[in-house]
Parts: sequence; structure tokens; C-alpha cells
Amino acid sequence: MLLLSREDIKQVFSIQDAVEADKQAFALVTAGKCEVPLRTKIQAPEYDGCFLFMPAYAKEMEAASLKTVNIFPRNMDKGLPTSPAQVLLIDGKTGIVTAILDGTYVTQIRTGASSGAAFDLLAKKDCRIGALIGTGGQAAAQLEAMIAVRKLEEVRVYSRNHERTVRFAGQMNEELKSYGTKITAAESSDAAIDDADLIVTVTTSSSPVFDGTKVKKGCTVSCVGAYQHHMQEMDPAILARASKIYFDSKDAVLSESGDILIPLEEGIITEDDFTGDIGAVINGGLTGRENDDEIIVYETVGIGIQDLVTAKAIYEKAVEAGVGTQWG
Repeated sequence: MLLLSREDIKQVFSIQDAVEADKQAFALVTAGKCEVPLRTKIQAPEYDGCFLFMPAYAKEMEAASLKTVNIFPRNMDKGLPTSPAQVLLIDGKTGIVTAILDGTYVTQIRTGASSGAAFDLLAKKDCRIGALIGTGGQAAAQLEAMIAVRKLEEVRVYSRNHERTVRFAGQMNEELKSYGTKITAAESSDAAIDDADLIVTVTTSSSPVFDGTKVKKGCTVSCVGAYQHHMQEMDPAILARASKIYFDSKDAVLSESGDILIPLEEGIITEDDFTGDIGAVINGGLTGRENDDEIIVYETVGIGIQDLVTAKAIYEKAVEAGVGTQWG
């Protein structure tokens, strides 16, 4: 069994690799070529926490996976990951676990890559300004994915803790300087999204974190954080203005995301307003962006096949490079 740490993975696997892995995963889902049961959730309300278990199997890949990922927002105040996780990669022919990967990092890059894939497929070609709302454990990968698929002049970052936002922006300017994008700390959500071509929200908020009436025409919005029914990062006003509404998985989103469930329950939207899964754009069954004025919304909650495809790609690269620790 191969043990792969965060640093091991970084040696062999880039955010661009992760974007391509996510595209493959979404294509498999849409084509019905994988089994992805809805994730199991166990609440730990005394710690504002939640345990999640996400299995997946793809016959043509001859592989399965199980990810445990636990969402504990209070960890941020302790300097700990807010979504600690492990991924077990399993041989589909024998059922033997072939690798255990740092699931926190796998989750970060495959979740960032989900927004990256959406922007690559749905955003205007000419984008200059990005906005990132949220500075938690998922934020860095979201930021890198955004600037990896579109050459942006500036990304404005906002969170309620301005001191932490300033620190985050400074750190990202250093870590991502090779992209040539200026990363700045915004004083408000409105300032962050002003004139933005791309918007990512990655928070655990239970109320909207941006004003949907102030999003400009042609913007592509990716909402990432609302993985439970009571969570709602997205301002429903943007849904009424959107030309298209895509999902990583409609079934998964409708099982848990307050961003979509709450507006549905309130009658702001109906299922007739949904465009469909992003995998259908990849497979040619749906049209993506048709002009530069369309506002396009992408809602993602994450699905287990992303972890499987990403983990297998990492494992193969690590074996080829001789990276990782053999155990057992």
C-alpha cells in the first residue's frame, strides 16, 4: 500500500491535472459509467461538525474509492484544517486498498478544480477580474484554479475577518506569483464582486454572501460551500438573472444544497430553470455559454467520483515518479 502525503501529491500533480481529472469524472457521471451513492452524513452539533463518507466505483477504471471528510469550521481558529480527510484508493479487480492519500489536499484540489472546470467550460474567454469570497481551507485551491484557466489581472478576496483576508491575500500573492495575477483584500463583498467576470463563494454561511443584483452581465458564478440544506451562500437574485444553471450533479445538489433547495421551496425558481449537469456539456449533450452577456451559475457540492478519478491519477503519477511511502 502506498501512502501519499500532501507534499508527495504536490510533487507530481498540478491544479491543471486536477481540472482535467474533474472533467473526466463529470463525464463519467453523465454517461452513467460509475456508481456514486449519495454521501452519508453524521452530524456532530456540539462542535458544529459533520462527518461525511463518500464512496465511488468506476468499472472501466477498475477502481473504487472511499473518502472520509469531516467538516469542522471551528478548526480554523485552532490553526487546524477545516476539512480533515483521507482517501482510500481500492483496486477494482481485487478489492485491495492500493493507496491512502491525504484526503484534505485531494479534497482541496479536486474541489478547486470543479470551479476551474466550470470556468474553463462556461466562462467568457476574455476575463480580467475575479472575486473569491471565503478564506478557509478550500480557498487557496479555488483561487489557483480560477487563475489557472483564465488569465486574470486581479482577484479580489473577501471574508468577514479582514485581518485574516489580508494575511491570505499576501500569502497567495507569494505562492501564486508565477501566474502574474494581483491578489487583493477587499473591504466588502460588494467591492470584491464589482466588475468581476468570475466569482467563487466558498464559505459555510447560512445567509447570502454577495448581492446578486450587483453581479455584472457575462459573469460566471461558482458556489461551492453550501453542502447542507440550511447553508445558503448564493443570493437567490442571481438565479432569476442567470441564463443557465449548471450542477456537478443535480441529484447530489438537490439532496443537500440550501443554495438551490431554499429558493425552490420559496418558489423563486423551479426545476424547469435548471440547465443540467456540467458533464453533459463535456459529453456534447448540452450547450455551454452562447454569448458574452449571459450570467451563468454553477452549483457544486462535490461527488465521490471526483475523488476516485483524482486519486487514481495521482497514484499513477506517484508510482511512475517513485514518490510516496510503502506500508505493509
